[in-house]
Amino acid sequence: MAKRKIAVVITARPSYSRIKTALIAIKEHPELELQLVVAASALLDRYGSAVNYIIQDGFDIAAKVFNVLEGENLTAAAKTTGIGILELSTVFDNLKPDIVVTIADRFETMATAIAASYMNIPLAHIQGGEVTGNIDEKVRHSITKLADYHFVASENAKERVIKLGENPDFVFNTGCPSIDLAKQVIEENNILPFDAYEKYGGVGAKPDLDKGYLVVMQHPVTNEYQDSRKHIESTLQAIHELNKPTLWFWPNVDAGADGTSTGIRAFREKYTLPNVHFFKNMEGKDFLYLLHNSDCLIGNSSVGIRECAYLGVPVVNIGSRQNRRDRGTNVVDVTYDVEAIKNAILDKIQDKERKSSPVYGGGNTGEIIAGLLEKLPLKFHKTIEY
Repeated sequence: MAKRKIAVVITARPSYSRIKTALIAIKEHPELELQLVVAASALLDRYGSAVNYIIQDGFDIAAKVFNVLEGENLTAAAKTTGIGILELSTVFDNLKPDIVVTIADRFETMATAIAASYMNIPLAHIQGGEVTGNIDEKVRHSITKLADYHFVASENAKERVIKLGENPDFVFNTGCPSIDLAKQVIEENNILPFDAYEKYGGVGAKPDLDKGYLVVMQHPVTNEYQDSRKHIESTLQAIHELNKPTLWFWPNVDAGADGTSTGIRAFREKYTLPNVHFFKNMEGKDFLYLLHNSDCLIGNSSVGIRECAYLGVPVVNIGSRQNRRDRGTNVVDVTYDVEAIKNAILDKIQDKERKSSPVYGGGNTGEIIAGLLEKLPLKFHKTIEY
């Protein structure tokens, strides 16, 4: 009997870390064949070249899809999605997968879902049913309605997917695969096992990290993209005034990313930042080591909501990007106010008691997903039953 072919589409750097342990489990499963498709910003150097880490980790890439249109605005995002549908349709026609897996809620994932659905290929969606409040909300729930199988990351997410009219028999709370990596980080070592500057380069000062440091990862909010520069300037000013060792990561390729990037560059030209170093990207597990050993994460990345909940890392979440998403007690929410950001950071770094929260799973999600992909009946049609 032939192995069941599972095509997993990686479209952005966060998607890889979110699915890595499931990729390993699929690759190692005796009844499954992994067809890895790398697309969109995951291929681009300016967003960290996630494809390099994928190759370094020993994965074979079945196809590459270059579909990102320059512009970093709403029109470019829509056209990038359209190009993705065209290109992925050809890829799926060539690979002929039994199941396509799409991840999370970025706009490029919509292309994967549409192409698979119109080609009558069963579609599995990871991390559906969550709530954030920006354009990702529409994308996420739209993919839920296109998907045949739902591998959600929390009980609340499971309930929402079922309320959207999905058959409960095909909605599974698997947890989030990224928690598998967080569990490994906790179990393996509590000390940063590499020199971040030496291994990942980057630009800026090289502050001593031995006595504590902050990590910043802030992305534009797609439905507030006109304000992305103003938003990042508030965070920059707060970090500048605190003047603590800080490792800052470049934003995702979303509408407004140009404003975020321009804001960072302009601020660096205007002010000396003797304690801030900037990175494009970092291998997923190394990034979790970095977070685990940090004093606090600042910004609006979902890593603060997911992995940091399990790690117990203090998080200052800024703005609306993660609005209403399930979270642990490690997170405090603030507005784009310089003083509010500073005070929240100072308060969080005083909190030495770290509590792990299992809201997004217990660390064995990859194996659970691979097992489901091997056993689930192949179906690509459904009828609303209410």
